[in-house]
Amino acid sequence: MEIIRQYDWTILQCNRQVRQIQKLKSIGNTLRRWNMRRILRRNPIPHHVWRRVTRRIAIFHELGAVQMAHLRELTAWFLHSKAINGAHGLEVTLAMRVAVAAQACLLILDLDIDYFDNWVEVILYPGAFRVNHEQVDAIGLVHNDANVLSGESWLRGPVILSWDDVERDTYSPQPGRNVVLHEFAHKLDGLNGAANGLPPLRRGMSRRRWAEDFSAAYDALCLQVAAGKSACINPYAATSPAEFFAVASEYFFTARDILKKSCPNVERQLTLFYRQAGVR
Repeated sequence: MEIIRQYDWTILQCNRQVRQIQKLKSIGNTLRRWNMRRILRRNPIPHHVWRRVTRRIAIFHELGAVQMAHLRELTAWFLHSKAINGAHGLEVTLAMRVAVAAQACLLILDLDIDYFDNWVEVILYPGAFRVNHEQVDAIGLVHNDANVLSGESWLRGPVILSWDDVERDTYSPQPGRNVVLHEFAHKLDGLNGAANGLPPLRRGMSRRRWAEDFSAAYDALCLQVAAGKSACINPYAATSPAEFFAVASEYFFTARDILKKSCPNVERQLTLFYRQAGVR
């Protein structure tokens, strides 16, 4: 009888803790909604700017009115929370900021703003920019490699973009190409502390199944590229699991039919993750 009483007491304590956690979550969600409304009141995006920019962006054409309204809220939050600065004399207009922020926020339209935590700045260069990285080879020698890039995403730092490439991908889109989606997908991926193709998944999603599906598709692509065969998606995805996830995300939003045909299990996982059945 004493054991039963102790067991009942333990259950009661657990239930109380669960209720307390749920109450704290509810309070947190209420505060977040209040803060979002405050941001929207103080930092609205002018309707004519929003309309002029978004109606020209093809990846938004499949979104419904409710989705577009939510995207506008997220974009306003983004512009309030993240600085978008020009480099090398580039003057960044509000329309440019909206174009970048809105496409970035498409990734988290059905996720959460927490997915864009731990960084505060986007840097826009007029065109492609040169970066130098130190690489250590197999025998420990350090090499300085210079590359010309259209975009780069630092794990705990800014997202850097070439405006020429952003403008091209935004207003003259090609299937599977969108530098904004690519670089901000890296931000989702790196939220766990490492860019490895495994972002923090939704509750209920299987990490094991995600890893199996992505690994199988990545390995198959690497074999195609190594054999000199024509790949169904951008062969740059074979660079690393992180790049595979970023490229797959580009295809998910810009050419979902190609991704579904070439990597059906990856497309299925991204549908569970991004929860956007309406995009092509």
